[in-house]
Amino acid sequence: MAKVLALVKVYPADVNVNLEELVKKIKEKLPEGHEVTRYDKEPIAFGLYALRLYIVLPEEIEGGTSKLEDIIKGIDGVEEVEVEAVHRLSQF
Repeated sequence: MAKVLALVKVYPADVNVNLEELVKKIKEKLPEGHEVTRYDKEPIAFGLYALRLYIVLPEEIEGGTSKLEDIIKGIDGVEEVEVEAVHRLSQF
Protein backbone atom coordinates (compact mmCIF):
# COMPACT_ATOMS: atom_id res chain seq x y z
CA MET A 1 0.00 0.00 0.00
CA ALA A 2 1.44 3.35 -1.06
CA LYS A 3 1.56 6.35 1.21
CA VAL A 4 1.51 10.07 0.62
CA LEU A 5 3.16 12.93 2.46
CA ALA A 6 0.99 16.00 3.00
CA LEU A 7 2.62 19.27 3.99
CA VAL A 8 -0.04 21.07 6.02
CA LYS A 9 0.20 24.60 7.39
CA VAL A 10 -1.89 25.24 10.50
CA TYR A 11 -2.61 28.80 11.62
CA PRO A 12 -3.44 29.17 15.34
CA ALA A 13 -6.37 31.30 16.50
CA ASP A 14 -4.07 33.78 18.26
CA VAL A 15 -0.55 34.26 19.66
CA ASN A 16 -1.54 32.77 23.02
CA VAL A 17 -2.12 29.27 21.60
CA ASN A 18 0.54 26.85 22.85
CA LEU A 19 1.87 25.26 19.65
CA GLU A 20 3.32 22.22 21.42
CA GLU A 21 -0.09 21.46 22.95
CA LEU A 22 -1.75 22.06 19.57
CA VAL A 23 0.53 19.47 17.94
CA LYS A 24 -0.40 16.97 20.68
CA LYS A 25 -4.12 17.60 20.09
CA ILE A 26 -3.69 17.14 16.34
CA LYS A 27 -1.79 13.86 16.81
CA GLU A 28 -4.55 12.56 19.11
CA LYS A 29 -7.32 13.38 16.63
CA LEU A 30 -5.68 11.88 13.53
CA PRO A 31 -7.33 8.70 12.24
CA GLU A 32 -5.55 5.36 12.08
CA GLY A 33 -2.87 5.26 9.41
CA HIS A 34 -2.07 8.98 9.73
CA GLU A 35 1.17 10.07 11.38
CA VAL A 36 2.82 13.43 12.03
CA THR A 37 6.42 12.64 11.17
CA ARG A 38 7.79 16.14 11.71
CA TYR A 39 6.69 19.70 12.36
CA ASP A 40 8.22 23.15 12.24
CA LYS A 41 7.20 26.54 13.57
CA GLU A 42 7.09 29.25 10.92
CA PRO A 43 7.02 32.93 11.92
CA ILE A 44 4.09 34.83 10.39
CA ALA A 45 4.01 38.30 11.99
CA PHE A 46 4.11 40.09 15.34
CA GLY A 47 4.90 37.00 17.43
CA LEU A 48 2.42 34.76 15.60
CA TYR A 49 3.74 31.41 14.39
CA ALA A 50 2.14 28.83 12.11
CA LEU A 51 2.79 25.10 12.27
CA ARG A 52 4.05 23.22 9.24
CA LEU A 53 3.09 19.59 9.73
CA TYR A 54 4.50 16.73 7.68
CA ILE A 55 1.78 14.08 7.77
CA VAL A 56 2.08 10.62 6.21
CA LEU A 57 -1.24 9.03 5.27
CA PRO A 58 -2.53 6.17 3.10
CA GLU A 59 -2.87 6.98 -0.59
CA GLU A 60 -6.21 5.23 -0.99
CA ILE A 61 -8.21 7.63 1.20
CA GLU A 62 -11.42 8.79 -0.42
CA GLY A 63 -11.54 12.57 -0.77
CA GLY A 64 -7.79 13.05 -0.56
CA THR A 65 -6.80 15.51 2.16
CA SER A 66 -10.24 17.08 2.69
CA LYS A 67 -11.08 14.80 5.65
CA LEU A 68 -7.68 15.56 7.19
CA GLU A 69 -8.29 19.31 6.79
CA ASP A 70 -11.73 19.03 8.41
CA ILE A 71 -10.34 17.11 11.38
CA ILE A 72 -7.61 19.69 12.02
CA LYS A 73 -10.00 22.66 11.53
CA GLY A 74 -12.27 21.18 14.20
CA ILE A 75 -9.58 21.32 16.88
CA ASP A 76 -9.84 24.10 19.44
CA GLY A 77 -7.17 26.75 18.84
CA VAL A 78 -6.96 26.26 15.06
CA GLU A 79 -7.97 29.22 12.91
CA GLU A 80 -7.08 28.00 9.40
CA VAL A 81 -5.60 24.97 7.63
CA GLU A 82 -3.80 25.02 4.29
CA VAL A 83 -2.43 22.03 2.39
CA GLU A 84 0.76 23.28 0.74
CA ALA A 85 1.86 20.10 -1.04
CA VAL A 86 1.11 16.41 -1.41
CA HIS A 87 3.77 13.93 -2.54
CA ARG A 88 3.51 10.22 -3.23
CA LEU A 89 6.07 8.20 -1.29
CA SER A 90 7.53 5.13 -2.97
CA GLN A 91 8.66 3.67 0.36
CA PHE A 92 8.17 4.64 3.95
